[in-house]
Amino acid sequence: MIEAFLAVAAGLILLAWSADRFVEGAAVTARHFGMPPLLIGMVIVGFGTSAPEMVVSVLAASQGNPGIALGNAYGSNITNIALILGLTAVISPITVHSLVLRKELPVLAIVTMLAAIQLWNGHISRLDAGVLLGVFGVLMTWAIRQGLQEKTDTLGTEIKHALESREMPIRRAVFWLITGLVLLIISSRLLVWGAVAIAQGFGVSDLVIGLTVVAVGTSLPELASSIIAARKGEHDIALGNVIGSNLFNTLAVVGIAGMIHPMSVDPAVLSRDMPVMAALTLSLFIIGYGSHGHGRINRVEGSLLLACYTGYTVYLIGTTFG
Repeated sequence: MIEAFLAVAAGLILLAWSADRFVEGAAVTARHFGMPPLLIGMVIVGFGTSAPEMVVSVLAASQGNPGIALGNAYGSNITNIALILGLTAVISPITVHSLVLRKELPVLAIVTMLAAIQLWNGHISRLDAGVLLGVFGVLMTWAIRQGLQEKTDTLGTEIKHALESREMPIRRAVFWLITGLVLLIISSRLLVWGAVAIAQGFGVSDLVIGLTVVAVGTSLPELASSIIAARKGEHDIALGNVIGSNLFNTLAVVGIAGMIHPMSVDPAVLSRDMPVMAALTLSLFIIGYGSHGHGRINRVEGSLLLACYTGYTVYLIGTTFG
């Protein structure tokens, strides 16, 4: 059991570090070859910060642990909104101006509803997974086209400034791109093995481990990047990380995992976790629209989001060990 805890701890640390190296190397490499800043933010950074969720869920599904795969994806969505966005807003209230992000808020709500409908029969087939991946492809194409047409979007400007502060030789960027990807896979294997061992040792379900320890661990890149962006006044990046990551988790992470290995869905996902995720998404939708042409997540609202996360986690632990 000690080895399992050490594996989880080492896996989480290495996962967060390697994801950051991967994103940095990929972003600088893309900029070297002339990719527009907004496109780098939406595709490279968006995919990169969600790479831990994707690799962990794919490995878990392929090894026959659907609870960790689904728990990681949906748990990360809950963590992103309630913990990460809440903590970020408490540290630095978030003001949102970007038209691109405001258009993505209702899309996130619709995608969450789609996920709930697909889970209703208690199974994710390859057809279901194909639908999720198809919707993801359409949304990515639409978002990229909209972003490139919006020349004055603040997100593109903020991404450009962020990239300019990360100048490095192309050889070093490619090295970190490859090294980060390799370490992502290694750390994910460590994390999944340790998580499964802990779940078996304590007699809890893979789903609960996926919703808590694994979900928080794979969300560390979003936590770090959102807090740093908010403190620098780059509010669109902070909220964009959460919205983009949740879209990616719901569509691409679950879709790829389900395509590799169809999964049975624990009834608790429908009765407990999906309603929580939907409610938090709705709250983000309401807060994001705000008033007077922009939304604002202040410290009070951030504290309420943190309280929701704390209550959900306590309930999970209480029902598991109670």
